[in-house]
Amino acid sequence: MDIYEFARTFISCLETGDRAGARNCYHADAEIWHNFDGVTQTVDENMALFEKLVASTKSRKYVINRLEKIEGGYLQQHILKLETPDGETTKANAIVLVTVDGGKIRRIEEYIDPKPIMKVLTV
Repeated sequence: MDIYEFARTFISCLETGDRAGARNCYHADAEIWHNFDGVTQTVDENMALFEKLVASTKSRKYVINRLEKIEGGYLQQHILKLETPDGETTKANAIVLVTVDGGKIRRIEEYIDPKPIMKVLTV
């Protein structure tokens, strides 16, 4: 699977709420870092947040504006559009730098304003 197909497969898992598929895209010891708090999450911590997002939303859509292969992985710019069960919508712009090793994610560095997402998670 080439890097573009891998990136699209990972996003598809996130959009459809495929927890097992999303987890399978990560190395067991992968790290997920966020710019807004400087914290590096484990896969388990990130998947717990994903579970909460899936439970809090009716739909998740990633509009990919830019996807580029780079040394060791890919860079993706996207808009995450969320819809709550009551029809409220919100969106967040993000850039992720994804390091891929052996066909699985080794590290994600995510640059995002979390306020729109946190609003949905508290619903």
